[in-house]
Amino acid sequence: MLKILKKHFICIVYKILKIFMIFDDLNTLQIPKHFNNIYFGMGCFWGAEKAFWDFNGVYTTIVGYSGGITTNPTYEDVCTGKTGHAEIVKVIYDADIIKLKNLLKVFWESHDPTQLDRQGNDIGSQYRSAIYCENLDDLKISEDSKNCFQKILDGFGFEKIQTEITMLKKFYYAEDNHQKYLHKNPNGYCGLSGLGLTFKF
Repeated sequence: MLKILKKHFICIVYKILKIFMIFDDLNTLQIPKHFNNIYFGMGCFWGAEKAFWDFNGVYTTIVGYSGGITTNPTYEDVCTGKTGHAEIVKVIYDADIIKLKNLLKVFWESHDPTQLDRQGNDIGSQYRSAIYCENLDDLKISEDSKNCFQKILDGFGFEKIQTEITMLKKFYYAEDNHQKYLHKNPNGYCGLSGLGLTFKF
């Protein structure tokens, strides 16, 4: 009973913290050392990060660039398609509250992983579907989830998944104006759209 009450209390605290984390200054953000990180590419990172905001256990999200060759790229650099980087959302979460498989469910359901180097009207390698991991355990879980979702897609006649899944090399923070963009601009552009399928893993 006490364990249930403790978990319920923690969930309430997270809901309160969620209100404040939107306004986090990345220069002063204090992240508990035991929290985990996972990196998702789902098209435009404005909508990608918003997809994770309402989940208990997600501490915050940070948008940036990863998967390419250019050091310290700018948004304009990445938009040229010459850096090799994708627009990425870094999800920082407490694994005691929310598991990686729950975040992967959001990932697979919220975009179209069968599209290569695009998401809807956003075209280019910077909009590719991707999962970057910090450890081999997360990599294995991510790859297994891909195989699982592919079976679901096959049952509905969809194409093969194009998602890049690999170990993280380097993550570069995007400019401040891109952080929590859809909180600052509620009516801003969001092209995020899934296939309408439920992922069970």
